[in-house]
Amino acid sequence: MVVRNARPRDAVLLQSGLDHLDQGVAVFDDRLRLIGCNRQAVELLGIPEELAEPGTDFAELVRWFARRGDYGLGDIETMVERRVAAARQCLRHYSERRGFHRKILASQTTPLPGGGFVIVVTDISERSQAEALTPERSDELEARVNHRTQELRVLNDELRRKIRQLQDASVAQKRSEERLRLITDAIPAAIAYVDDQLTVTFSNKRFAQIFDLSGAEILGRNVGDLFQDRDGASVIHHVVTALQGKEESFSHITRSGVGVKRITRNVLIPEFAENGAVPGIFVLALDVTEEKQAEAAFRNAQKMSAIGQLAGGMAHDFNNLLTIIAGNLSLLQDQMDQETFAGCVEPALRASRRGMDITRRLLAFARRQSLEPTAIEPRQLIAGIILLLRRSVPANIAIESDETGPVWAVRADPNQLENALVNLALNARDAMPEGGVLHFRTSNVTVPDGADHGDALVPGDYVQIDVIDNGVGLDPASLDRVFEPFFTTKPFGAGSGLGLSMVYGFVRQSGGQITVASARGQGTSFSMLLPRAEEEAAVEEAAPDPPATPGRGELILLIEDNDDVRLLVRRQLLDLGYQVLEARNGEEGRSLLDTVADIQCMVSDIVMPGPLSGYALARHARRLHPEMRVVLISGFAEAAPQRYPDEEDWPLLRKPFSKNQLGRVLQGEG
Repeated sequence: MVVRNARPRDAVLLQSGLDHLDQGVAVFDDRLRLIGCNRQAVELLGIPEELAEPGTDFAELVRWFARRGDYGLGDIETMVERRVAAARQCLRHYSERRGFHRKILASQTTPLPGGGFVIVVTDISERSQAEALTPERSDELEARVNHRTQELRVLNDELRRKIRQLQDASVAQKRSEERLRLITDAIPAAIAYVDDQLTVTFSNKRFAQIFDLSGAEILGRNVGDLFQDRDGASVIHHVVTALQGKEESFSHITRSGVGVKRITRNVLIPEFAENGAVPGIFVLALDVTEEKQAEAAFRNAQKMSAIGQLAGGMAHDFNNLLTIIAGNLSLLQDQMDQETFAGCVEPALRASRRGMDITRRLLAFARRQSLEPTAIEPRQLIAGIILLLRRSVPANIAIESDETGPVWAVRADPNQLENALVNLALNARDAMPEGGVLHFRTSNVTVPDGADHGDALVPGDYVQIDVIDNGVGLDPASLDRVFEPFFTTKPFGAGSGLGLSMVYGFVRQSGGQITVASARGQGTSFSMLLPRAEEEAAVEEAAPDPPATPGRGELILLIEDNDDVRLLVRRQLLDLGYQVLEARNGEEGRSLLDTVADIQCMVSDIVMPGPLSGYALARHARRLHPEMRVVLISGFAEAAPQRYPDEEDWPLLRKPFSKNQLGRVLQGEG
C-alpha cells in the first residue's frame, strides 16, 4: 500500500506489513478515492499498476472491472453508477465471485468511522473446493475464516488509526506546500534550487517559463540541458563556482524554441550545510528583457533625434547656399549665349539640383520638409506604383499585391508616400539579384490605449503597408543602422544612403511609424503605420503649370537675413516687374511696415535672428494692412504656428525656388 504524504519510515513499515498479508487490502476515503492498497490486492484483482496508484477514483476501477467482464453482460455505465451509488452509502457488505484468473474471491467491505471504507479480498478457492468435495469440513473452514476475519478486524482498527494520523499530517503538509507555492509563484522573479549534481529540484512558475516549460517539466532537468546555446558553458561555470561556496551574479540571454529572446539578471546563492559543504544553490533570476529593450529603443531614438537635428540644420544652411548658386546660375542663362551656358553653367546648375535633392532627403529624414497631407486610397496608389515598377524591375522578379478585405484611407502627402513606396520597392529589387517576389500588403490596425508601438505613436486607427521581399536580407549590425543618413549596404557609388532615412522621416513626420524585420538569407519586410484619414479619398487630376504673370510695379517688402539670398530674390522680383524694399531681420521689417504706407506685399523668411519670426511679421502686417499679400519662404517647414481665430494660411515657398514659382505665388496662381 502506498500512502500519500506519509512519513517515510512509517509508510515503509506499514506497507511492508500489509504486503505480508494473505488477503488483499484496499482503503478508500470519503470521496471514493484510493488511499492505498497492498501487493496481494493488486495480484488477486489483477489491477493494472496505473490504477493501483493513490488517488485513483473508485468509479475508474469499477469501470475497468466492468469492461473486463467481471460483472457480466449489460451497459457498462449503468453498472458503474449502481456500484458507485452503493459505495457512497458505506454499508458493510460481503460477496463472493469468481475472479479473472478463475479463482473464487471473497470481498468484505467495512465502513470507516471517519468516512470511506476498507475492502478485504480473500482467495477462498481452496475452501470452495473443499466444501464441494467434503461438506463436513465447512465448519472448520468457516471457523478459519472467522478467525482470519477477527484478525483482520484488529488490523483494520490499527489501520484506520494510522490512516487518520496520515490524513491529518497530509492535509497540514499540503496546505503548507500550497501556501509556499502561491507565494513563490506570485513573486515577480524566477526562483529555483539546483543541487550539487546540477539538477533542478525546485522551480517556481516564472523560472520554468523562461525555458518555455511547465513546473513539472523542468524538475529533474540538468542545468546543462537547459543552457545549450553558445553561452551555456559560461552559465555552467557560474553554477560550479557557486557550488564551491561563492555567490555569483551575471546576465544571460536565453532564446526559446520559438526564437523569443529573454534577457535575465541572475544571482546564485550557495546553501551551506552544518559541515560546511554546499549541497545546492538558490537561483534568483529577474527578467529584464523589456527594460533592456526600452533602453535600446531610447538610445536609438536619442541617436536618431540627434542625427535628425544635425541633418536638418545642415540641410537648412545648404538650402540657402544652393538657393544662391542655382538662382544666380539661372539668371546667367538670360545674359550669355546658349553654347557658353551649356558648356560651363548648365553642368554647375545640374550639380546644384543634385544638391537640392540631397537636402530634400535630409529634410525628410529630419521631419522638416513641407508636407501637404490629404486622404489617399492606399491600394489605388500601390496599383499605380506596380504599373510603374513593372517597367523597371527584371522579369525574374514577380510583383504581388494583397487586396484581402477593405482598407481605410490614409492621411499623408501623396507624392511623398509614392516616393517612399518606390524607394522601398527599388531597395527590394536590389536585394534580389537572382530574382524573387516583391509583395505589397495593406491592412487596418487599431492601436489601443496603453499599447507599446514605439516612440510617440498615439492610440487610434492606422493603415499598415508592408513591402516584403525574399532577397538576401540584412545582418543584425546593418538592421540597427538601416535608417541612418548616408548608411548603405550597397557598393560604393551605387547609392547615396539617404533613401531609407527619407522614408523614415516622412513616416514619422506624418504621425506614423516604420519598422523593419530581416535576417540573412530570409528576406526583408518594411512595415509602415500611417494614420487613418477621417475623410474619404478623392481622385484629383494634375492641372498644367501655367507661366507666371508679371507684376505691375507693386512695392514689395523683402525680409531675409542671408545677404546673398536676399540679393538673389531681389533680382528675381525686379525681373518680374516689382519694386523692392529690403530688410535684414524682423526688427527692420517691422519698422518699415510701420513707416511705409505704400507696401502692397511682404516676402519674408520664416527663421531669422532676433525675437521676430516670419510668422510674427505676417501677423503684424495683416493687423496694419488687412489686404496686404504675405508670402513666406524657408529652407524647411517649421512646426505650425499658433494661429488666431479665422486666420488663413499664408503661402509658403520652400527654398530653393525658381523665379517663375515666386511670380505665381505673388499673383495667387500657385
